[in-house]
Amino acid sequence: MGDFDFFVGTWNVVNRRLRKRLVGSDEWEEFPGVSVAHGFFAGGGHFDEITFPTKGSAGATIRIFDPAREEWSIYWMSSDTGVLGLPPMVGRFVDGVGHFYADDQHEGRPVRCRFIWSDISATTARWEQAFSVDGEQTWETNWIMIFTRASED
Repeated sequence: MGDFDFFVGTWNVVNRRLRKRLVGSDEWEEFPGVSVAHGFFAGGGHFDEITFPTKGSAGATIRIFDPAREEWSIYWMSSDTGVLGLPPMVGRFVDGVGHFYADDQHEGRPVRCRFIWSDISATTARWEQAFSVDGEQTWETNWIMIFTRASED
């Protein structure tokens, strides 16, 4: 519990996302975001909303810790779809780095999805998403978020 306590507060986000996934593309788009995160259940749960002002959309994530399994489940929802994304990403932090996995789909194609939370400090964090279509032998990183804590004026 408490692994996501660092994330409580407001963050400015630089997003880098592959324009096309799983086609060998190296063309990235960059766009800003602002994330506001809250904790609950004494560190056993976290919720954040991220807005993408240049995209005209938003997303939200809910994270809940299972103390019996010592694992987090991460659920994503988007204002574009209005649907709670399933299945959740499931995993844990080891030595300050979080690894989370799920079997999912991208444009109807089965993929193994991975989130990595790393480079965590009081003022910065990094999140990345990658897909594998070959049983985790190779991964294509397709979205990177660099978080910088917003100043509290």
